[in-house]
Amino acid sequence: MNNTKKFFSAFIIGASAVTVAICISGYGYIFKAIGINLKKGPITPSTDDEEKFPSHPIPNFQPEPWIKDENYNTKTLSQKVLKELQKTRASSLLIIRDGKLLHEQYWKNHDASSLMNSFSMAKGILSILVGCAIDDGYITSENQLISSVFPFYKESPYGKYLTFKHLMTMQAGMDWKEEYHHPFAENSKQYFIDDLAEQAFNIQIKEMPGEKYEYQSVAAQLLGLALKKATGKELATYLSEKLWVPLGMEFPAKWSTDEKGMEKAFCCIHSTPRDFAKIGQLIMQEGMWKGKQLINKEYCKKMLTTTKDNDAFCYTIWADDENKFKYRFFYGFLGQFIIMIPEKKMVIVKTGLYNKLEVDKKMRPLQVRLFVDELCKI
Repeated sequence: MNNTKKFFSAFIIGASAVTVAICISGYGYIFKAIGINLKKGPITPSTDDEEKFPSHPIPNFQPEPWIKDENYNTKTLSQKVLKELQKTRASSLLIIRDGKLLHEQYWKNHDASSLMNSFSMAKGILSILVGCAIDDGYITSENQLISSVFPFYKESPYGKYLTFKHLMTMQAGMDWKEEYHHPFAENSKQYFIDDLAEQAFNIQIKEMPGEKYEYQSVAAQLLGLALKKATGKELATYLSEKLWVPLGMEFPAKWSTDEKGMEKAFCCIHSTPRDFAKIGQLIMQEGMWKGKQLINKEYCKKMLTTTKDNDAFCYTIWADDENKFKYRFFYGFLGQFIIMIPEKKMVIVKTGLYNKLEVDKKMRPLQVRLFVDELCKI
């Protein structure tokens, strides 16, 4: 019995020491992650994370549902598409053609009103808001220095050259390794941390911005912080004003925040696939919506133009000009896509929950090309 007591005492002391060490080392967020996930669903990030974190509302105003195509839900999907959807645990698939809803399908207890996590598709939406901020005069252009918003970057040898554009094209040169596969990675910390600004501002600029492509979620978070400071508005409020209200989104949305009320700019806009599709339609139409130019046409063209350093990447929107049908797409973790195919006047939205998507040498999911090739046939 005495040996048993000694064992448990030693175990408790050891566990306490490990807990203290983890907290002191800056990894205390792990306990928050465990607590949140044990109470509210899957133990890893999910498309259904809407209730796990605090959020800011993205109000809509006068809902305008998609007009349904006369062939709505009559088209048969190919076996290739159906197998891929099943394999990658799809939760929704929508097809918009000629501005009308041609096909929609939901799985796993989801429906047209289900709010789903955008993950990194939010980065592309953030780039849209930069264009809106330019139109509204909050910033002069995408080439404006970040130091004009956060003056302390003037003291950084490389940070003083950092622009809004560098953050959108993932050419920021930040000291950050994008890593999703272990709990001690900066990305894991970013998803659960209480203070996103503190994390972002503590990441050094290690290289000259604009010279090298390196995908870094912290760049999007810094972009969100700069945009919030420049506009003087919550990102969710500005998104509502510039897109959710004028596009007649069908449902209000949410944008997850940290504990200090800062939106997770790199991630986590919770919306319906139907409303995500409207964003793709707007950008494919170069910012025009029902006769009104909501976003500057030239800026929309820039958003969809690849960089010299990476011909698969634009302003946080991905590209494929090598395929038979050229396309652009918003890309989120676990297989969230808004795909735009201008030649076919088609927008495809797919959401799902699969973390082993195969990619090509330019890191583009092969699934997207499969959807484009197959769905353009219907």
